Amino acid sequence: MNDDQLLRYSRHVLLPEFGIEGQQKLLASRALIIGAGGLGSPVAMYLAAAGVGTIALADADDVDLTNLQRQVLHSTQSVGTPKVESGKASMTRLNPEVRVVALQLRLEGDILEREVALADVVLDCSDNFATRHAVNRACVKHHKALVSGAAIRFDGQLAVFDLRHSDSACYACLFPEQAETEELRCAVTGVFAPLTGMIGTMQVAEALKLLTGMGETMSGRLAIIDALRSDWRQIRLARDPDCLVCHPQ
Repeated sequence: MNDDQLLRYSRHVLLPEFGIEGQQKLLASRALIIGAGGLGSPVAMYLAAAGVGTIALADADDVDLTNLQRQVLHSTQSVGTPKVESGKASMTRLNPEVRVVALQLRLEGDILEREVALADVVLDCSDNFATRHAVNRACVKHHKALVSGAAIRFDGQLAVFDLRHSDSACYACLFPEQAETEELRCAVTGVFAPLTGMIGTMQVAEALKLLTGMGETMSGRLAIIDALRSDWRQIRLARDPDCLVCHPQ
């Protein structure tokens, strides 16, 4: 680390659990963010601010005026431009040392496999079950840690699936692919703006712990947040021995 980096990241370096070694691990790491919307916005900004060396940001959409109530990665001037380009510009302004890889597409197939394989941690900030399950399958295949977030109306969820370990549950253990699950969208049901920041920043906290190896992550637990009642609770997750993704028969 050079002198400028020691100054920029000094508040991390001062933490005994973090130190120079932890910051160097971040600088050498690569994170994959899937979705540059409500959750992806705080995730992208805080990963960049924290100094994660390479950040791949994937999203196929353009910025819309309706996004700006919660998607703080973008601005009014960004309306009509690709979210990944708007996001890259914001992240680079915040920390020009970070390398941002803008992927203007919906990750699937071979491209999804490639990006997951390259990443040290994957942060799922998408808004649909099809993408979440595809990302989970790729993380299971490549043994990558997955930090999953969701936010709709006033309700949020956060879970870590540390698939580097063979005994970890996966996303499909919690939400089986074959189950019928109601798909809720912000465009129809709405979402409380601060909730996306709450979940997104928690995703970053878990990702930084996974990348540095400090502390205890939420692996094996699901956090459920009711922002309307300020209620936080957790439930334990166990690997499903009948899961068709992480434990195929």
